[in-house]
Amino acid sequence: MRVDYSVVMTKRIESELVVDLRGRPIETLDDFWDAVTEPCGLPEWFGRSTEAWRDTIQTRGISEVIDSYDVLVVHVDKRGVFATRNREARALRSAFSGKQSRLVVHELL
Repeated sequence: MRVDYSVVMTKRIESELVVDLRGRPIETLDDFWDAVTEPCGLPEWFGRSTEAWRDTIQTRGISEVIDSYDVLVVHVDKRGVFATRNREARALRSAFSGKQSRLVVHELL
């Protein structure tokens, strides 16, 4: 019996960088930038804006740490900046809309 190996497909497993910020108070966007700078390997010249963040996680080429993973997953509590519906909070949430990133907002118990 001859097996045709050309039809065998391998499923690639995506690597994920998981940054868990639950339990950390994030009242402002500056608190968020402070929290993600080290685990995400953001350079000193990082712009600390939602536009710079979108470029970092969707376009890539800014952080070697983020670039070394397929997907960035950030876990946060639904409080502070993540409990509000202001323009900055919406912009930050929308930056995670690409296939290479996810924001998981956890309800407080």
